Amino acid sequence: MRRARKAEQRRLEAARLAEIRQVQSREVARYHTMSPGEFEHAIAYLCQRDGCTDVKVVGGAGDLGADVIATTPDGRRVVIQCKRYGPTNKVGSPDAQRFGGTCYSMHGAHVPVLVTTSTFTRQAVGYATAQGIRLYDERALGGWASQTGPAPWHQASVPAA
Repeated sequence: MRRARKAEQRRLEAARLAEIRQVQSREVARYHTMSPGEFEHAIAYLCQRDGCTDVKVVGGAGDLGADVIATTPDGRRVVIQCKRYGPTNKVGSPDAQRFGGTCYSMHGAHVPVLVTTSTFTRQAVGYATAQGIRLYDERALGGWASQTGPAPWHQASVPAA
């Protein structure tokens, strides 16, 4: 009897996780259809939805690596670089380094975030970890967008490459 109950709990948990992944996948698919500018505005919307204030889309020529700047609910300055890439185009170390070179010194980030509709190379993950940059790949973005995962200012770890 106990085994049957545990097996049923595992089955229900697996079904719940599969449903969450499906919702997250649909969210990321929406971002793939956006232009880079629309993606930046969508990320700004998520910040505002989740309690940030002073949310500004600053991406474009001369943005010095920042696309969205906001103040988190607890008063920290979040600086976000957005990379709307296809699923097979990973964000590499050069992108992370360009952002790392300006997020603190030019933008005063307390919470620097690099968010993508794709994934990150191992080198990008290594650099970001060393520099304290939070990485949001397609899975983390899907969780944030669908409210099944945390906002970047609540995230503590970086994804595996």
